[in-house]
Amino acid sequence: METTQYLAKVVEELSQTVHLISDSEAEKLVNQILESKKIFVAGAGRSGFMGKSFVMRMMHMGIDAYVVGETVTANLEKDDLLIIGSGSGETKTLVAIAEKAKSLGGTVAAITISPESTIGKLANIIVKLPGVTKDQSEGNYKTIQPMGSLFEQTMLLFYDALILRFMEKKGLDSTKMYGNHANLE
Repeated sequence: METTQYLAKVVEELSQTVHLISDSEAEKLVNQILESKKIFVAGAGRSGFMGKSFVMRMMHMGIDAYVVGETVTANLEKDDLLIIGSGSGETKTLVAIAEKAKSLGGTVAAITISPESTIGKLANIIVKLPGVTKDQSEGNYKTIQPMGSLFEQTMLLFYDALILRFMEKKGLDSTKMYGNHANLE
């Protein structure tokens, strides 16, 4: 197969994931973000990169959002929200972060393939995404892609869809959001 044929197959896979995501769980997450004072996002590896892009867009919207582990991350307090993106829901460092957030009175949301995982069981809100884990031992979807690529791509697009929903709920457009874009670059 040629590169563009692979790309077409990846896009086809992504288009089929849309109908496998719960609108009601997504809406719970949107509402929780809007109700929370601060938002924290955590993920390991590529899932973490997807989370960083989500935090950046929330910042553009004027939401007080942080990437867990960065030097400029605020402290989590009662009623703040921690969103963890983890395909397996078993990444040890993320489990510890979820437990700490719960002990501090935070709300935990899991974006995962595995709602029955350790992180899933700790979470107040679970959004199940289609895909397979990086070792392909768990999952709910057939994919031609390696490791956790389908899950990670779906997560990025899901995060972008959440931003569009926030924009709708808050009456924001790109022009208003651009006012919060970095200007020292």
